[in-house]
Amino acid sequence: MRDEEIIDLYFERNELALSETEKKYKGYCFSVAENILGDRQDAEECVNSALLGAWNSIPPNRPENLKMFVAKTARNIALNKLKAKLTQKRGGNEVFAVFEELSELASEDTESDFEAKELGESINRFAGELKERERNIFIRRYFFMESPGEIGERYKISPNSVSVILHRLRKKLKKHLEKEGFDV
Repeated sequence: MRDEEIIDLYFERNELALSETEKKYKGYCFSVAENILGDRQDAEECVNSALLGAWNSIPPNRPENLKMFVAKTARNIALNKLKAKLTQKRGGNEVFAVFEELSELASEDTESDFEAKELGESINRFAGELKERERNIFIRRYFFMESPGEIGERYKISPNSVSVILHRLRKKLKKHLEKEGFDV
């Protein structure tokens, strides 16, 4: 079933929308959540919560890309679950490596929701200007939070090469953000 048809089912409040979304995107969302949490059971809970989130937010929202809408929901739920877990006990995770890599670009001036939205749009423009392979590596690292080793396996390059590419992309991103007026 096409995404547009599934979204129409959500608007009709037809529960078939949930089963079709699950059938089509459960594996993808599970992969996103498991990369963040490293736990199959927690990832499964995130996927179920993401499906419920889709049911609760469509309508009124009409996502342009159902796959990314549900994956982003699963990702946000997984990040919140990880934050709650780590509040209970200190520990390391690939997520913190990702945040640390990007922290050199962080600024105290981007605290408001408006500025955060503008920053997100600027990063999307940056990613859209990258060559396909660079864009995919960037997104796999900073959205899906895959390790350099996982990305290297996917693209048949060494983890060190992935790290070098990401380092160069962060430098390009910093220049891009400065050019767009962000204080980085």
